[in-house]
Amino acid sequence: MSSNTFHWIAFDADDTLWQNEALYREGRDRFREIVSKYNPQDGIEEYFHETEIRNIPYYGYGVMSFVLSMIEAAVDLTEGRIQAEDIQALIDLSKEMLTTEVTLFEGVPDLISSLSAAYPLMLITKGDLFHQQRKVEESGLGPYFKSVEVVSEKTADVYQEILDRHEVDVDRFVMVGNSIRSDIQPILELGGWAIHVSPHLSWDYEGGEIEGPLRERFREVERLEELPQTIRTLQQRNLSQ
Repeated sequence: MSSNTFHWIAFDADDTLWQNEALYREGRDRFREIVSKYNPQDGIEEYFHETEIRNIPYYGYGVMSFVLSMIEAAVDLTEGRIQAEDIQALIDLSKEMLTTEVTLFEGVPDLISSLSAAYPLMLITKGDLFHQQRKVEESGLGPYFKSVEVVSEKTADVYQEILDRHEVDVDRFVMVGNSIRSDIQPILELGGWAIHVSPHLSWDYEGGEIEGPLRERFREVERLEELPQTIRTLQQRNLSQ
């Protein structure tokens, strides 16, 4: 491959290639139903959200973190009155979420197959290791990716470690994802290129804005089928610099 082309195209997985947030929203609805039996006042969702964010440094991301935070918030909100059967219901919810069939977004298999013929592809996803590996395998997309990276967090340091390990020049690297916080901002800060896919659904925590000079290496698309042309446009901009 010519040195004037992008060396790698990397993709986020959850809510970029397949559905994910919908499961968590259903889980939050179940949580609210359970806790409302003990504490019907307003603020249940807000308290759970605060608990979930506070626990990220301890549990990271994914279903297990989600459910542990639900149990903690439920105990707090009910002042310890929550019954064992309702704790069990939250545990059962986690098992349902961990075994739910992967649902790819429309056009993803053809898109990934086509791009893999032109560029080396990498998948970078965060969450529970076992769960993420299972989803990659079940998706059928694994063979198209030359590297699959499951990480506990997506920061500039984590991305830099991946780039160094694969001997990738960040100026020849494009990250595609639905999260400004996790997929886009860190790569732009490192000097790479990024394409934000407007999410079908997304956790509010993953939002943000790209401002100033960083926008020169940033593009936004509403549909995945726009990616090939957007990548070509960024590549032309890269060559002109």
